[in-house]
Amino acid sequence: MKKIYFFIFAFAFIVSAQSQIIDDDFESYDLGQIGAANPDVWSVWSGTPTGPSTEDLTISDVETLSGDRSGFVGAGPGPQDVMLLLGNLTSGQYTLVFNMFIPTGKTGYFNIQGLTENGGAGDGGMGVFNSNNIVFNNTDSANGTPGLAGFYPNTDDPDPTVSWAYPENEWFEISIFFDVSTIQYTMTVDGTDIETQFFNSDAILGGIDFFGINENNEFYIDDVLFIEGALNTEDFTTNDFSVYPNPVQDILNIKTTTSVDAIQVYDVLGKLVIQKNPNVVSPTIDMSGLKSGVYFVRINASEGISETIKVVK
Repeated sequence: MKKIYFFIFAFAFIVSAQSQIIDDDFESYDLGQIGAANPDVWSVWSGTPTGPSTEDLTISDVETLSGDRSGFVGAGPGPQDVMLLLGNLTSGQYTLVFNMFIPTGKTGYFNIQGLTENGGAGDGGMGVFNSNNIVFNNTDSANGTPGLAGFYPNTDDPDPTVSWAYPENEWFEISIFFDVSTIQYTMTVDGTDIETQFFNSDAILGGIDFFGINENNEFYIDDVLFIEGALNTEDFTTNDFSVYPNPVQDILNIKTTTSVDAIQVYDVLGKLVIQKNPNVVSPTIDMSGLKSGVYFVRINASEGISETIKVVK
């Protein structure tokens, strides 16, 4: 149904969290409707799925960030109405990170849900909207335009209450930090922090609703991570390092102007998977033994210079 109602990430981090709750790159699913393949994480608006349905998330190999699978929500309105279940949390701090791809001129949509019931929409099936409609290229709005996104109280409002830019036809990252105890959330889109918002309706973090809002709707999601706690971030503030190729297949080249003392490679859970002490200028690192996914390469050079760079394999 159309969502109308009334009423940190800088591409470089090491995960610092008490526990990882969801880590899904879609690689374990067959192509097509996800159905009941992972009902504790992926559900639908109408409730816990028992098999493939038109509401389901579609597993696709058309556009992918890592590996050869992603989640796809196509043209609407509906019937796709996908729920990412976050557990009906009532206290604590959490961070959700996922990547989004919206083809040129197309529309993307999601909202943050409060209480979910039976794996679907709460409040008698009407949904508990703890955010405004979050719309990328809102073609239902008089002033919506490609490359512009925002919070819309009603999808056909002429202007959003808060707006931001996003890149078309390429993957970009969305990170949302939830402080459930103070019923606030802060979203970062493609490295830009968006103004902190309060929950709209209740004090519960229930899930994310990815919806096919209209006939122009078409978007992909990949590499979903949900953790308890916050992500420690470091600003990419110098030009001392660059890495290539990125994405990498085997050998990652690190271009530097000073000698590199140490390199650590971490996976998305913060686990150290490679450690090297090259003590040379512009070293390389062999990542051929790692599976496809997102990694964070921390580079420590002489003179106390260090940076962490996100690398996709």
